[in-house]
Amino acid sequence: MIVYVVKRILALIPIFIAVTFVIFSLLSLTPGDPAAIMAGTGAPKEAVEQLREEMGLNDPFIVRYLNYVKNFVTKFDMGTSYETHTPVTERILSALPATVRLAVAAIIFAVVVGLPIGIVSATRQYSFFDNFFMVFALIGISLPVFWSGMMLIILFSVKLKWLPSSGFQTIRHLILPGITLGMQSAAMIARMTRSSMLDVIRQDYIRTVRAKGLSEFMITFSHVLRNALIPIVTVIGLQFGQLIGGAVLTETIFSIPGIGRLMVQALKNRDYPVILGCVLFISVMFCLVNLVIDVIYAFLDPKIKAQYSRGRKSK
Repeated sequence: MIVYVVKRILALIPIFIAVTFVIFSLLSLTPGDPAAIMAGTGAPKEAVEQLREEMGLNDPFIVRYLNYVKNFVTKFDMGTSYETHTPVTERILSALPATVRLAVAAIIFAVVVGLPIGIVSATRQYSFFDNFFMVFALIGISLPVFWSGMMLIILFSVKLKWLPSSGFQTIRHLILPGITLGMQSAAMIARMTRSSMLDVIRQDYIRTVRAKGLSEFMITFSHVLRNALIPIVTVIGLQFGQLIGGAVLTETIFSIPGIGRLMVQALKNRDYPVILGCVLFISVMFCLVNLVIDVIYAFLDPKIKAQYSRGRKSK
């Protein structure tokens, strides 16, 4: 298992190189002089040119890219913010807790809502509950995040005054943004749970188990759900990775000081190092989530671990 994890980590290296190269290239082609931005309006040309030399902007593209990768790998240095003149790493790490808390709240809501809906829909196929919940899932996938967030604020903050509409101090502040961000994920989990469980329910061994006289509760949770977990876990993991990187609108609507809001501010101010650092950090987090999912597979399905062990022995 350790060898497998190491191989998966090494497989992240090409992804890291590809992401950094593409984003670095796009930002290099973007109009605007970073040195002029840092020097400020009205700065003399000599000062701007000296700053360009100090920042290494006069070096060839490939040299600047290799220096960036070397600094990131050896020092975890993502450069310096043009706006605040502080290390990009510090700005991202200061915004990270808010984004992680929001993503965790959203995925908890998505699992708590989506998983039971999928189970009920699968065990009551074509019933009123199945049709109702699948319509709910379709609406959840279709609603834009900015619209649902504003509607939740109007209903629960303005009209009912039950929950705060902004801020990030207590758990109460997490409820509305967590629901807003997790609504689409809940719908995706519900649909995948239903589909995966229906595939298992149709298997012959489920008919055999049912013929032995086991209760429907035991059949559903001990046999059907357990054997349907791999695609469900895959969706949950992918959704969590997307929630970390996709919280831009939610953080903006609810004034949450996370990575998404930081990236929006950096785009407005053309703070290219912060933009590159945020995209790179989100990509690394998404890859790590996929790594965790692959490791969980071996514990959920013993056949995967057996196939991996046989592959090592055959070598």
